[in-house]
Amino acid sequence: MSAWRDRAGPWARARMPDGQELDVLVTARTRTRDGRWWYECEAVMPVRHEHPDGRTEPKAAPTRVSVAAEHITPLPGEDYTAVPTEGAVAGRQWLAVRVRGLREEGPWWCVHRRDCWQARGGWSRRRITADEARELLAATRAARVCDVCRPDRALADDP
Repeated sequence: MSAWRDRAGPWARARMPDGQELDVLVTARTRTRDGRWWYECEAVMPVRHEHPDGRTEPKAAPTRVSVAAEHITPLPGEDYTAVPTEGAVAGRQWLAVRVRGLREEGPWWCVHRRDCWQARGGWSRRRITADEARELLAATRAARVCDVCRPDRALADDP
């Protein structure tokens, strides 16, 4: 096996948009700003190599592809622990919405799941990480959880 394959990462099975499956080398995992996970991979594809004298021959070359996590199947015996992971902490799956208080209460933050339909109100909104949501809820009495989406349940289970 060539040196770049040894350094590239473990193999996995990727399902392409047209339904075909392809074995790929996993080089990284990334959580995008919308909270979705993607695998950065290299597919070994055939290429034509042309020598200076004009002779051609088939070769193999890595081609970068991004595959949605739900389209990746780990292969038995492969070790994925060393795959670089970006965005695990930076993933902003929670939403903090600043809400005006009623009567004597001042304004407060309401923590929602990112896709909660109740999160439309408020005058200030920002996406926050799970750690930021826990800190916000623990550090101040001016923060509450949404009664509809109940992010506190997931935050208690989320490491």
